[in-house]
Amino acid sequence: MSTSAVQASNIKYKRGGKQILDVEQFCLDQGEIMALIGINGSGKSTLVQVLSLLQRPDSGKIIIQREEATPQNMMRLRRRMAVVFQEPLLLDTTVYNNVATGLRLRGHKKAEMHSRVMEWLARLGVDSLARSSTRFLSGGEAQRVSLARALVLEPEVLFLDEPFAALDYPTKKALHSDFYDIIKATKISTLIVTHDPYEIPALANRVTVLEAGRIIQQDTTQNLFANPANDYVAFMAGAIK
Repeated sequence: MSTSAVQASNIKYKRGGKQILDVEQFCLDQGEIMALIGINGSGKSTLVQVLSLLQRPDSGKIIIQREEATPQNMMRLRRRMAVVFQEPLLLDTTVYNNVATGLRLRGHKKAEMHSRVMEWLARLGVDSLARSSTRFLSGGEAQRVSLARALVLEPEVLFLDEPFAALDYPTKKALHSDFYDIIKATKISTLIVTHDPYEIPALANRVTVLEAGRIIQQDTTQNLFANPANDYVAFMAGAIK
């Protein structure tokens, strides 16, 4: 029986008087890679922000690794997770300093920090760029650095909000392969937002489909493609063109 990495129940969130999220139940199992899909405005990014404790819902309960999030423990629980966005949002400094930033803030010793930074730059194939300025990186290189910056923190849960969307196909395919190998090896519980139906079977074990802030279907990748709950799910899975 799987252990849940993230659970949420009865999540409601409004913005400007409009209901953005109305999620009865959500579960990300330990060590799985889940895709989160839905049309623009369906609430995907907001759900990621709520689950990663970057945004507080109006009501509901979130449990991270069996511990319910409260105002008192929220900062500590956030440190067990990492978020990567579509835009790399890198600091205007070297690649090395970008990846080291989180470790510095957490007070890691210089020798340990150097070892971990270089390990993750190497695993993502950008160690040769350690002393380079982020100003001169390609899109693929920048996103690899962004991933390294998240993974160097050794998070228990990783949230990715369309991290490959802006990349060309060859760059995206190469990064898919490297990223999938890393996640499988580290067993980090991962939720990835995507608009690309071809990304789903390449990366995800399970899929959650959002429509107007509600979960329409949460299923294994195979079952969702074979038995979409409705035409909306079929469309999002790429079965209807």
